[in-house]
Amino acid sequence: MQLKVPASMNADETVLLRTVDVAATDNANPSSATAPDGSAPGRSRHRRRVPRTARPSRIPVAGPRLNRLVTRVGSHAHRLRPRYPHADRTGWRRWMPSWRQWLGAALTFTGLIVVLLGSAYAATDIPENLNSYATQQDNVYFWSDGTPMARTGWVRRQDMPLKDIPEDVRGAVLAAENASFYSDPGISFSGLTRALWRTLGQGDTQGGSTITQQYVKNVYLNQDRSVGRKFTEAMLALKLDNGMSKDDILEGYLNTSWFGRGTYGIQRAAQAYYGKDVGELDAGEAAFLASLLKGAGLYDPALSKANHDRAVERWSWILDRMVDTGALSKSERARYKEFPEPLKRAPGYDTGKQSDYLVELAAQYAKKAAHLSAREFDLGGYQIYTTFDRKQETALTDAVDKARKQARKGDPAKAKSLHFGAASVATDGRILAVHGGPDHREQGYNESNATTVPAGSAFLPFVYAAALENGVHKTREGPATEVTPQTLYDGDDGIAVTTPEGPYWDRGGKKVTSHNDGGKSYGRISLSRALALSVNTPFMQLGMDTGLDTVRETAQRAGLLSSSFGPQVPAMSLGSATPSAIRMASGYTTFAAAGRHVEPYSVARITRNGSEVPLTKPASRRAVKAAVAEAVQSALTDAFRTARPGAATTATVAGKAGTTQNDTAAWYIGTANSVSTAVVAYRIDLARSLEPLPLKGTAGSPGDSVPYRIWSGARGIG
Repeated sequence: MQLKVPASMNADETVLLRTVDVAATDNANPSSATAPDGSAPGRSRHRRRVPRTARPSRIPVAGPRLNRLVTRVGSHAHRLRPRYPHADRTGWRRWMPSWRQWLGAALTFTGLIVVLLGSAYAATDIPENLNSYATQQDNVYFWSDGTPMARTGWVRRQDMPLKDIPEDVRGAVLAAENASFYSDPGISFSGLTRALWRTLGQGDTQGGSTITQQYVKNVYLNQDRSVGRKFTEAMLALKLDNGMSKDDILEGYLNTSWFGRGTYGIQRAAQAYYGKDVGELDAGEAAFLASLLKGAGLYDPALSKANHDRAVERWSWILDRMVDTGALSKSERARYKEFPEPLKRAPGYDTGKQSDYLVELAAQYAKKAAHLSAREFDLGGYQIYTTFDRKQETALTDAVDKARKQARKGDPAKAKSLHFGAASVATDGRILAVHGGPDHREQGYNESNATTVPAGSAFLPFVYAAALENGVHKTREGPATEVTPQTLYDGDDGIAVTTPEGPYWDRGGKKVTSHNDGGKSYGRISLSRALALSVNTPFMQLGMDTGLDTVRETAQRAGLLSSSFGPQVPAMSLGSATPSAIRMASGYTTFAAAGRHVEPYSVARITRNGSEVPLTKPASRRAVKAAVAEAVQSALTDAFRTARPGAATTATVAGKAGTTQNDTAAWYIGTANSVSTAVVAYRIDLARSLEPLPLKGTAGSPGDSVPYRIWSGARGIG
């Protein structure tokens, strides 16, 4: 390397060499960054600087336009990349993101939320199975006069169509709970935010629920309080609001909400607090019931004075809100100045004792007549209007209770096994009253419907009717001989029963004979007189002459069940069949109804949530000729007058006692004012067996029987 020295420089002068910082020179003087020959100053011509390029993109470029787009996006993304600390800021601000970064984060978060909610909404399905408490209702039973008798079921709830819920009631609920119900999307975003804040900060989720959300919670979800349940509730509410009409949602909400006092739904609430149906509520009463939706335990006035004060305050506020929402005018609001005090307690039902026997009979009949399965019936919602007459039921129960007390005084040991079955049936088939036992909670065995003991001599009218209707046969061949009330038969005790071929022999090879009560003989006696005096022997032979199959068919047409009959032997005519008290009363109504019979029934009408349920009602049919029925009724009237010559009555009464040869049952069946009542007394030790025991005087004497006392007491006959 050679150094050129200027000519002016002396040889002995010192030469200083300075090195130049290329980078500094470049920065200080950009115009001199390149030498005339194109090489970088101070560097070898062969070491060229590689120019810096933009950050390589991983997205393949398909064309110029896409290339420019990628470049532009990359430039903006490069700006959003955090650079800490910021050189152009001081202090703590050097570490804060820029507004672009805040905006990008917000947009990203919003996008994620939208995607999350959209995915959750798409994945949410409305459950097919509702909460069991949301669908289950109680069944309510009514007396024949329409007043409530009893209810069954775990849940006190009855669905009501929205059309049957007054506008004032709907307006009160909307004003109290969700005034924007008909315009909102099913959820309240501000309410959800408040609920979330309460959940995270205070541990509950109160507040913020629309009516749609509350309905979802009632019918689809449980009542736990958590963020997850609240989120699911919101998704279901949105979905339901899009797929269900607002009216249907409101109807479901009003029918499933809890109102306190053990009630679900506005209908049961109206009955529990005001003793009336929801359709009878006014705006003031509706406003109070609407206040209960916020918490029945806080607003039921019967619970405390503080509750009463809260209820009055909220009641007034709801009425004012109804004015704001247009549900009430100011003039209408002015009418409600006094708080409508609800009942101190919900109207009760007589459960246990006799009402449960009535419910049991009505439920069995309702399912059969309405063609309802047990599952359908148990889901509830049915209103069963029975045929039971409250006054007659009370009179019958009081008469039996009186007889039971007297029996306990007379012979406490035997009285423990003494049972009474009784039933009153009208000539049109309506069961008006029954006595099923001392208390259904202690004895579920229904004595009015039991087929346990024989009918005894109370069966004789059916033999008489069969003979009058069909005649008798003294020979195997030839036409039947007509029988009239004046036809004479042998009334002596111990006579042998005969057939056209001779005496009737039992399987043991003995002649079959018939006997009268007390072994008394009457000689030749007319059939009408024999029935009036309850002489057995003529009717045992009359049954053989008429034909036991004919006797049985006649009794069944009159109302007795085929299942109550045993073998067709001569003893059948003396009442070996074991009909229930209901069936014996029903059978006797046939004679009082001029020979027409209607199967006994206990339910006149059924509705479900206000809609009529088709019911198959029994029809009247001819059982025996009218003349035959009149003759039998006449003989039964004579029987009553003969046995009770001093009985004071203003009505035509026909009746007959019934006894059995082995003293296992005592009956009385009588008809007055087109109502037949049958009473039976018998002894059974249910702890040992169902075999009847001898009465041994516990049912009174033939002249003063306990069944007759019960019958006369129930019918008001002295």
